[in-house]
Amino acid sequence: MLTTTTDEEIDLSCDGGVTEPQKVAIIFAFCGVGYQGMQKNPGAKTIEGELEEALFHAGAVPESIRGKPKLYDFARSARTDKGVSAVGQVVSGRFIVDPLGFVNRLNSNLPNQIRIFGYKYVTPSFSSKKFCDRRRYVYLLPVFALDPISHRDRETVMASLGPGEEYVKCFECSERGRKIPPGLVGKWKGTNFGTKSLDFQSDISSNNSSALRSDNKIEALSSNLAGLCSVDVEVGRIQEDSCKLNTNSSETKVKSKFCYGEKEKERFSRILSCYVGSYNFHNFTTRTKADDPTANRQIISFTANTVINLDGIDFIKCEVLGKSFMLHQIRKMMGLAVAIMRNCASESLIQSAFSKDVNITVPMAPEVGLYLDECFFTSYNRNFEDSHEEVSMEAYKEEAEAFKLKHIYSHIGATERKYGNMALWLHSLNYRNYPDLNFGSCGQNTDQVLVHKKIDERASHSL
Repeated sequence: MLTTTTDEEIDLSCDGGVTEPQKVAIIFAFCGVGYQGMQKNPGAKTIEGELEEALFHAGAVPESIRGKPKLYDFARSARTDKGVSAVGQVVSGRFIVDPLGFVNRLNSNLPNQIRIFGYKYVTPSFSSKKFCDRRRYVYLLPVFALDPISHRDRETVMASLGPGEEYVKCFECSERGRKIPPGLVGKWKGTNFGTKSLDFQSDISSNNSSALRSDNKIEALSSNLAGLCSVDVEVGRIQEDSCKLNTNSSETKVKSKFCYGEKEKERFSRILSCYVGSYNFHNFTTRTKADDPTANRQIISFTANTVINLDGIDFIKCEVLGKSFMLHQIRKMMGLAVAIMRNCASESLIQSAFSKDVNITVPMAPEVGLYLDECFFTSYNRNFEDSHEEVSMEAYKEEAEAFKLKHIYSHIGATERKYGNMALWLHSLNYRNYPDLNFGSCGQNTDQVLVHKKIDERASHSL
């Protein structure tokens, strides 16, 4: 794991004649909105591209190797998807560091949504990628996403509707439905289920699409209504006190008062705990085959204990700790967990998805709620505690919290409030778009499966 000495390393010390390059770890945060992820990609706006330029203009990287990160041993602790943010990202490299004002110079060459907290001198062999033991991500999930019978923020999503989009019909949302942006629904393995434009006539009213039967079961759809919402089969059994039944003349409505109470928390925590351990996550990423060793990952913990309010919307703070993660893995784990909570799939589907012999399409939750919370270097800090500074967020906790509240949390809350990203995604969470959610459904409640299949059959006939 030793760093190879090259001629370029010698050039660094004499280019400008300021000081010798030293190996350092830089700790920083960013809001990922508007960026195509962390990793540098030609032609794309990335966090890494911004950081490289800032390092050059701050004097940390000489002109002779500008734009050649391999020549100064650049490494990152974690890659992040498009639009994903980070609070505790760490990069390392051999930089010319003038301690006086170095952090301020870096920040002066970066946009406000990227902030450097500080840096640590590390061993010559240090790599922020190889020496990172664990990574913790947080996904802020709107509470309403777990409500099996309703969507949230009807007026907000109605306000965001524009021309030229495909619309879907949903009896819980509005007469026009919500738009489905291109690319929102995933691609399928195996059978080609081509996405069809769903444009239903306005004579289907959201108020008369459903009726409560005397046995407290919901008839989910009228004969030509696409079933794009998960519907509880037995309101009294599953929702218990979460729904209020109001009778108005001959019309009966179901108003959801879903909350993340102890029973919901217990069930959701049980679902998330199914991911804990070492498994083959080939169905939770893209372009990785089941027999590829890199598909094997270890999840150390996955919890959802805290609820916070952002812009008037309650969010569940889902924290997942693992050694490393693949592309889209966390978003797909969240997507399937939400599908199970909304009774679209059986809990057993998670275990089925770990099988090397099974290829299924797993729903992927929106990127906006995800951020990298912290990177851990436990082994390195223990091995070099007598000679080098600890690489951690400990010294920057207050600054990081302030950045998180100002840039990341505010963005997540405002985005859901204005655009309804999660609410839009929930429209795609159905058997027509994800037929594999039916896989291994024998463990599900039979009535629930039949209702969802009936929904999809009616939706198909209506087209």
